[in-house]
Order: sequence, then structure tokens, then C-alpha cells
Amino acid sequence: MTTTRQPCTVAADLHRAAERMRALDAGLPAHDGVAIFNRVYLAVTDEITLRGAAGFFRNPSSASALAARFADRYLRAVDAAAAGERPPACWRPLFQQRRHPGVSPVQFALAGINAHVGHDLALAVVDTCASLACRPAALETDFERVGDVLAALEERIREDLMPGPDLLDVADPLTHLAGSWSLDRARDAAWAASRVLWGLRHTDGLYGEFAERLDEGVGLVGRFLLTPLG
Repeated sequence: MTTTRQPCTVAADLHRAAERMRALDAGLPAHDGVAIFNRVYLAVTDEITLRGAAGFFRNPSSASALAARFADRYLRAVDAAAAGERPPACWRPLFQQRRHPGVSPVQFALAGINAHVGHDLALAVVDTCASLACRPAALETDFERVGDVLAALEERIREDLMPGPDLLDVADPLTHLAGSWSLDRARDAAWAASRVLWGLRHTDGLYGEFAERLDEGVGLVGRFLLTPLG
């Protein structure tokens, strides 16, 4: 039987996720590709917490539940890699290339966002709906508002991690590669995928097959984003 978690429990889950990310940040080399994404995602999690407290979300409890389950999927991938297990296909390129000297910081950040938004977000919506006994439509407004937080931070990420104007001639391939991926389109695809997954949740085998293909497709995009350019 599915149970609904209390708001204080959900908030605690999100707080614990942020603390895990802080611990990872403290323990990883600054230039490690996972560390670069982790710092980005910690900023997103902190911003969601702040906006939740300020009344930004339509339903703070369900928004926190979504954010907590979203974060949990990333942390499970981290734990799998640390244990020598295979993380989901969407995360493998980042963990495999995390120390490659020819991959730039912005590539690591975008590859992590691609894995997390392109794959994990859709499954987090389904997880949250199952927990709260609601349909995806009930989360749509706050899904969009979480996406707005991601979009604002993505712009800052590109500004902070892309080479400066004096290096634009050298960075032309990087500019092209970074510009070929769109967070807005990834969000739209994640929402569509979540609705398909919700509809398939009781079908024999189809849910798992669709989720696996989604995972593999997002992983393929991640490999392109992590093409060494140096």
C-alpha cells in the first residue's frame, strides 16, 4: 500500500540530500567532473529550499517531495559508482569521464544536468505521484516552477564555467557543443516521459522497457556532451 509522507519528513529528506551533497563536495577534488556537477546541484537544492520557504511553490509539500525524490536518484547513482556497481546508463558517461583532462567544466555540468533532468526527473515524478496518491497533473505547476529554478541556474552555470571572451576563438567547438543541448527541451521531454511512465505503471514489462530505453537514450546524449575537446 502506498503511504503519503508528512511534510516535515519530506523536508527532512531534502535537507539530508543537501547535507550528502555538501559532504561529497568536501571530499572530492575540485576539478573532478562529478564534483563540478555536485556543486551545481547543491546550489539548485538550496535554491529550491529557499523558494519553498518563501512561498514560491503552489504546494510546498509536494514540491519538496518531488525535489527529495529527484535528489535521491542522483545520490543512488553516486553510491552505486562508489561501490563499484554500474550506475544507470544516463550517469555512466559522467562517472567514466570524470577525470578526463580534455573535458571542460561546463561539459561535466551539462552532462550531469542531462542525466538528471533527462532521466531522473521523469522517474521522480512517478515516484512522487505514487507516494502522494496523485496523478502527474497535480504536480505540473510545481514541476514547472522547479524547472524555472533549474533554468535560472543553468544560465549562471554557462556564464561561470564557459571560457571568457578572450578565449572564444579557441572555444568555438565548446560553444557549439554546449549550445546544442537545451534544458527547456529536456524538461519538456521529461514531463512527457513521466506521463507515459505513469500510464504504463501497471502494464506487464512495458514500464521497465520504456524506462530502460529512456535511460539509454539520455546516456547517449551524455556521451556526446562529454566529447573531449582538448
